[in-house]
Amino acid sequence: MPTPTTDALERQQANTPARESLATRKALLEARIGQQRIDVLVEAERWRHATLKIDALFHTAQRWKAPFYGIAGVMLWQSLRRPKGVRRLVGRVFGLAMTARRLRRIIK
Repeated sequence: MPTPTTDALERQQANTPARESLATRKALLEARIGQQRIDVLVEAERWRHATLKIDALFHTAQRWKAPFYGIAGVMLWQSLRRPKGVRRLVGRVFGLAMTARRLRRIIK
């Protein structure tokens, strides 16, 4: 164990190896933190690129939400007034959608 001393120069020289070790550890930690920051930025960019289609679909759905609610409200009102007419309309729309889907598959 080092003996206590009152001379500032002697204390500074006695602590020099510990300070170098501390400075080296600090530099290594700062380098590791810097690399982790770079890794996080790269992964965030990858995540943004991977979810781009989902985000686009979500924003499209948000844009068309109000018109969809309006159309659904009108259809609900009509179905309460004339249930058979709406049922027939939904059947025709469904038939058209299935026909278009089948034609797309045949064309490909």
